[in-house]
Amino acid sequence: MRLSTRGRFAINAMIDLALRQPHCPVPLSDLALRHGISLSYLEQVFAKLRQHGLVESTRGPGGGYTLGFRGDAITVADIVTAIEESAPSPQESDAPGADGPTDMTHALWEQLHTALMEHMKTISLRSLALQQRAKGFAVQERKSSKKGILKKPAPSLERPSAPNSVFALGQWLPRGV
Repeated sequence: MRLSTRGRFAINAMIDLALRQPHCPVPLSDLALRHGISLSYLEQVFAKLRQHGLVESTRGPGGGYTLGFRGDAITVADIVTAIEESAPSPQESDAPGADGPTDMTHALWEQLHTALMEHMKTISLRSLALQQRAKGFAVQERKSSKKGILKKPAPSLERPSAPNSVFALGQWLPRGV
């Protein structure tokens, strides 16, 4: 098990969602700006998180992502497992029965992997969000955009200064000319 940059970004983004959970859904563009992450990269990360039920998406204006279920039920192990599912575990990376230097440390890496996963299962997303709040993090309310049907502007009733036809020209010119 290795924790890649993608895993770290996923954990940061999930903490961000947990901090904003009671508010409206969080657009990926906002997350990308706050954390300095490419939007297309975040879309890939959130596709995997959505497949595992860790986040839910809302479409349309005011849409974005929210946590899939309660933040205290999501653990760091859940997030890392969802993101790093393609990373081989120590038992998959070594060929069974192979003699050599990797076989000598197989048991050690397996124990470390197990210990790391067990520790990550004890860390909830909610506890990480509470730590951030204890450090003084305050959620800034997202200004709601007034999208939808707006009142049409009143048309201006300015009259053109030049006539638009021969008949209007006759009325526009002074009489007796």
